[in-house]
Amino acid sequence: MSKIPVYLMPGLAANPTIFENIKLPEDQFEVHWLEWFLPESKESLEAYAKRMAEKITDENPVLIGVSFGGILVQEIARIIPVRKTIIISSVKTKVEFPKRMKFAKTTKAYKLIPTGMFANIEVLAKYAFGETAQSRIKLYEKFLSMRDKRYLDWALEQVISWDRKVADDKIVHIHGDADEVFPIKYIHDAIIIKGGTHVMIINKYRWLNSHLPAIILGENTIKNTEDE
Repeated sequence: MSKIPVYLMPGLAANPTIFENIKLPEDQFEVHWLEWFLPESKESLEAYAKRMAEKITDENPVLIGVSFGGILVQEIARIIPVRKTIIISSVKTKVEFPKRMKFAKTTKAYKLIPTGMFANIEVLAKYAFGETAQSRIKLYEKFLSMRDKRYLDWALEQVISWDRKVADDKIVHIHGDADEVFPIKYIHDAIIIKGGTHVMIINKYRWLNSHLPAIILGENTIKNTEDE
């Protein structure tokens, strides 16, 4: 039996090493890491998704995206046939954005953010992960390597201006009830991990390793789970 191809897309500014502890059974799954590349000038998210889709060489893959990566894999799934799309610590539509993001879109306040300051890893960690715990700054410096101003300006605009209104009901959404970036009170129809924050891809990997195989294979009946 051929292995199921699984493609993992990291979140805003993050590199694929955030998935270093995600281990799926090698006899069932073939895991590939996707990574951000620089957008072209004024490139749309759809156009970027088409370019990213070219890096997916298997038919009917499983796409797993974290945060902004979750938004991107949903756009990729509009372009190529996929077996399943799973998003983690992300949103399915603009309706799930917190009020501050909706305000930023309306006022275009995101254009005033001096992304050059993201060279400071503490500032970037706050935007990308929702926290800046001093004990983890060195760790975050390892994970948040996509710091080019062209990418950051583009990525912030794409997140804030994402305009999907209706969720794809086939998407599997995994979300933490302590997510600081996308608060759980705005999230609908998700598998909820108790105690999961926006960085749970890093610190809740044991839960993900335990449950992702069944979720990929279609046994996604888990709705609310205990912290592991």
